Amino acid sequence: MAKQQSNVEEIARLCLHDPNNFGIQLSQTTHRLQILHSFPISLGSRVLEIGCGQGDTTAVLAELVGESGHVTAIDPADLSYGAPFTVGQAQKHLLASRLGSRITFVQQDPVDFLSSKSEEPIFDVAVLAHCIWYFSSPSVLSNIFQVLAKRVKFVCVAEYALAAGTMEQLPHVLAVLARVSLEVFKPVSESNVRTILSMKRIQSLAEGAGMSALPHFKVFEPAMELSDGRWEVGTVLDEEFEEEVKVAPGPRERAAILAQREAVLQAVSKVGGLKKVRTMDVFCQCFRGVDV
Repeated sequence: MAKQQSNVEEIARLCLHDPNNFGIQLSQTTHRLQILHSFPISLGSRVLEIGCGQGDTTAVLAELVGESGHVTAIDPADLSYGAPFTVGQAQKHLLASRLGSRITFVQQDPVDFLSSKSEEPIFDVAVLAHCIWYFSSPSVLSNIFQVLAKRVKFVCVAEYALAAGTMEQLPHVLAVLARVSLEVFKPVSESNVRTILSMKRIQSLAEGAGMSALPHFKVFEPAMELSDGRWEVGTVLDEEFEEEVKVAPGPRERAAILAQREAVLQAVSKVGGLKKVRTMDVFCQCFRGVDV
């Protein structure tokens, strides 16, 4: 497991961020380090990161692998995607930092990328951290697992657990369920919640690809400072969400989504308002590849 001591604040400052709201970036970097300490990443590791986005996890991975290691970070998203900074802007900023020489960003479908490489394993570890819900369907993850199983020693996953250990986390769980219930009716979704897969479903897809789960499994409650839960709940409470519901094909579907939104409203009220909402639990699980 990755145990190197790291200056979290320094890594966070290497990422593109709003200097007036540095706490947001610091919470994201701290969260990623907490995740990665559960994974078999050490100095010199060759890491493939799938769904790297703007590079929050990439930066921490690059620090953990050291000068002798390397991180290949892949994401098919358009470089103009994202706010307040785009994927392209954030990646360019990180490449210009002291960690830049340890990182290669690739804008490509991960299955196409791996299929273009030789049959020999070229990575020690593959990491999927908070990216699965961006996939357009469960088949995307299934295809990725099928390819990774024979090409990588370890496949490590971190994703929201759809679990609330406290009442303050419940609004986040309800909000993502409401959000995905809406997004399934959109021909093309640009939401950060497009496909929801439970822990058991992700484990089942990995095992279906021939991989075996390692005993290093944990579920933890993110720190209060991590704002993902409040942000996702806020988008469901926004009046624009009600307008978006019109995309649903019929009155039954629209009523079901609006009822879920009402459940979010009630849960937020119970905990004392949006500022009290916390991000739901996160799970971390590693799998061993097939004869790698």
